Amino acid sequence: MNASTPLCPPDLTPNDVVGLLGKCASVVTPIKTAALACMRSRIAPAGKMDRHLIDQEQHCVHGLAWVATYVETLHQVALWAQRLYEEKLFGEIEADLSCMLFANYLGDLHGGIAMNQGEIIRPSDFGLEALVDEALSDPCVGVIIASASQTRKTKAANWIAQTQGKATIETTGLEDTYEMIRDTFRRFGQEKIAPFAHTWHLNDELIPDKVIGEMAELGVFGLTIPEAFGGSGLGKTAMCVVSEELSRAYIGVGSLGTRSEIAAELILTGGTHAQKLYWLPKIAKAETLPTAVFTEPNTGSDLGALRTRGENQGSHWTITGNKTWITHAARSDMMTLLARTKHDTDHFSGLSMFLAPKPRGTCDAPFPAPGMSGGEIEVLGYRGMKEYELAFDGFEVPADALLGGVEGMGFKHLMATFESARIQTAARAIGVAQNALDLGLAYALDRHQFGHAIFAFPRVHNKLVHMAAEILGARQLTYFAARQKDGGKRCDLEAGMAKLLAARVAWAAADNALQIHGGNGFALEYPISRVLADARILNIFEGAGEIQAQVIARRLLES
Repeated sequence: MNASTPLCPPDLTPNDVVGLLGKCASVVTPIKTAALACMRSRIAPAGKMDRHLIDQEQHCVHGLAWVATYVETLHQVALWAQRLYEEKLFGEIEADLSCMLFANYLGDLHGGIAMNQGEIIRPSDFGLEALVDEALSDPCVGVIIASASQTRKTKAANWIAQTQGKATIETTGLEDTYEMIRDTFRRFGQEKIAPFAHTWHLNDELIPDKVIGEMAELGVFGLTIPEAFGGSGLGKTAMCVVSEELSRAYIGVGSLGTRSEIAAELILTGGTHAQKLYWLPKIAKAETLPTAVFTEPNTGSDLGALRTRGENQGSHWTITGNKTWITHAARSDMMTLLARTKHDTDHFSGLSMFLAPKPRGTCDAPFPAPGMSGGEIEVLGYRGMKEYELAFDGFEVPADALLGGVEGMGFKHLMATFESARIQTAARAIGVAQNALDLGLAYALDRHQFGHAIFAFPRVHNKLVHMAAEILGARQLTYFAARQKDGGKRCDLEAGMAKLLAARVAWAAADNALQIHGGNGFALEYPISRVLADARILNIFEGAGEIQAQVIARRLLES
């Protein structure tokens, strides 16, 4: 960006914008390439990555992940815009929001990307100031940035206001089947979830069994399970649409299907035929509600350090150890349980996965199984299923519960679920962000100050436009990862990027929506207080932001 950058916003048509987006997406590619080359030279000076140097250069290693995520997001939005344009669906609002997103992200690539509120990765951290200046001096960048004028922001804001509760930007660019799915689950969310979600949250109640039954009838729990095993046989893109709309109503409901998704993927990729025949139809119908029992105290993301032991007793296994942060544990009927069965190991190779049945608990007796006890962990948000600490002391598991019937495959089985889990988490984050936008918009239109609805003030409606633009970007990155997965392609990189970005977008949207509410947003009676608490967890579970950035960067550096 230089002195030739236009000072006045050009009058761009959607046709102009599509071309400019494609050019800008190409312009930023060398920035990613140069950042990658820089980090390779720092952490692999002899050609092989040095773990000590990776830790020493952690800020820039993680910064590489953010640079790559920004570049991929811009590419995917440009491709989305081109597809819509070819279908004659790329209109003024799509052009406006795309320009806003590109202007903001191009500016961040030049001035610094916020990895969180206090950590910024800048071109100077890689020694790339001159290269970035040159890349972003392309005239297309200047035109896009100039186009993100206050006039355009206000126009986009007015469109968002006019379509409140009706069509929003996510209803474009997908096949008709997905849009029918979206409409079905949006109606379900609006009618059966949203009116009650805040009460469930404030009272820290489990989501009612009736709602779970209605979700089962809609096919939520068997969405991606093949029809041969009682499911709908749909792909991860459909999963994204469903997760997004349910989470838009309440993240607790949007997350109900996560454990079923994880369990089904574990069984489909690693289970025996008998395990598939037995468990998958039950999961699809919600006759069995699974829970994921992986994390242990003091281990967090270091799964190789797990200590819970599985002992082969011949006729059965016994489990001894402790687990923590187990979601929906009391009301579940089966645990996908990770334990160490090769006791002479202290790494991943000694872990095995079990499909461990358990009796469903009640409020009075949450864990009635012999050899198993637990206590609730009280949490700020992400309620509706409850979190627990679990203790196992000789808990018995059937002999045929070992996933795949083979020991030592637990970590490999779990790794096979990470792509889908992170795609689904990104979709949940988009739903939370959309909920924040909905609440912020409604309040801005309703709240009057100084003779006007506060929506009329640019510092208010600009926030809403920024939310919508970032949601657009995170959504296209997430759908890209889902399409890769549906196409049978490796997508751990894309899934990780989607989760990394969408989690930050959700938190920013919730924070800005609460700011629009002012003091009322800090009152528990307003739903935005719940959404802020719910949004905060998204950057922690399914891989904390720091771990996610590390995984993305290592994947890039190894390629």
